[in-house]
Amino acid sequence: MRHDQHATRYVSKLSNKLRRRIDAFSTRDHMSGSQGKVLHFLLTQTGDVFQKDIEDEYTLRPSTATELLKKMEQNGLIRREALPGDARRKRIIVTEKALSYKDDVMADITQLEADLTCGIPPEDMATFFRVIKKMLENMAE
Repeated sequence: MRHDQHATRYVSKLSNKLRRRIDAFSTRDHMSGSQGKVLHFLLTQTGDVFQKDIEDEYTLRPSTATELLKKMEQNGLIRREALPGDARRKRIIVTEKALSYKDDVMADITQLEADLTCGIPPEDMATFFRVIKKMLENMAE
């Protein structure tokens, strides 16, 4: 295998570039890129969302997800509401403030996806998803 043909190297490079692009989203003056990603996820869900859903979606440790959600709550983007009969489980509710950023957040994510996949045929994307899912399975803890 050539020195420049290591999957870990390319995944790391792509991850860094994506992180920089996400941190430069149009809402950066109002929230971090990580908060914007989570907000995008929340805005696209139709059912109840809980912290565990955020952890699973972004493969976050519970402590990391807790801190991220705490900051989002402090920024007035979400509130957490206990379920009747189970005060430990709290559903995450987006606030009116968060909804005011919906168009910007959705446009940023949509543009990022378009830029990332530009010029890649659907069959290559299907192969990519099959390979990346297998890599994620291989790295499951």
